Amino acid sequence: MASPEPTRPAAPEPAAAIADFLEYLRVERQLSAHTRDGYGRHLYAMAGQLVELHLGQWRVLTVSHVRGLATRLHKQGLSPRSIATQLSALRSFCDWLVLQGVLSANPAKGVSAPKQGRPLPKNLDVDELHQLMNLDESDPLAVRDRAIMELLYSSGLRLDELVGLNLGDVQFAERQLRVIGKGNKERILPVGRMALDWLEKWLAVRNELAGPDEPALFVSQQRRRISHRSVQLRLAKRGQQQALSSHVHPHKLRHSFATHMLESSGDLRAVQELLGHADLATTQIYTHLDFQHLAKAYDQAHPRAKRRKEEE
Repeated sequence: MASPEPTRPAAPEPAAAIADFLEYLRVERQLSAHTRDGYGRHLYAMAGQLVELHLGQWRVLTVSHVRGLATRLHKQGLSPRSIATQLSALRSFCDWLVLQGVLSANPAKGVSAPKQGRPLPKNLDVDELHQLMNLDESDPLAVRDRAIMELLYSSGLRLDELVGLNLGDVQFAERQLRVIGKGNKERILPVGRMALDWLEKWLAVRNELAGPDEPALFVSQQRRRISHRSVQLRLAKRGQQQALSSHVHPHKLRHSFATHMLESSGDLRAVQELLGHADLATTQIYTHLDFQHLAKAYDQAHPRAKRRKEEE
């Protein structure tokens, strides 16, 4: 007589535990709503997958379960990058479960996604940036879009940092900008002359779009803080209008900032600080260059660098 099929459990108390974890990210880690939404999306999706693997409780999660999950996602056609992102969210969640005493060790720590090719991100060159920024100054939306692009390129902001800016965060006299980065960490960034000029032009027309009590630096036609998605769509549209050959998005302007700064200075540590990276290795991966080699070549080749060394 055939043995009965195993009963498929309802969701592994996952949903409640995930909700508690997201609240922890909000209160303790002070991560942005945008980041928390990403964690939630990935974790709830994986909880559903784990139900299919007959897992009923997080406390019984093993390395084998996590490997099975990665294999399952791969067979479903998810890209290695997407699988890596989901596993990263699971690792953070399992670290929290260890802190809560639900798990004795993190079973997701030793599991990696399938190998992926690493296409090097392309930055815009200076001519392409000039082409992109050539907008109609008589249109308030074009002035806003130009100010957004100039600021992203001038200070290497993340999209979330740009959207979160308030009017009081720009210090024109000091040519500085206050941003709140990942983990609610504040940093003060320099702002270039061109970006400041376009911010002043934007502030001169901002009241045509902004609600009377809206603190956001950048607003949409709905008279409230501009959304992440709106910025992405506006930049893509501007790139198409200016006939650029590659897709324009906020990360590309941040990447262009980092690449051009490193090509000019070779100062990896300074760029790390400007980008708000906690780990130097992140900066190296982000900019896809051999920075140690670049810095050494700079010290050997640049006339001012050589003179400085001779004077020491």
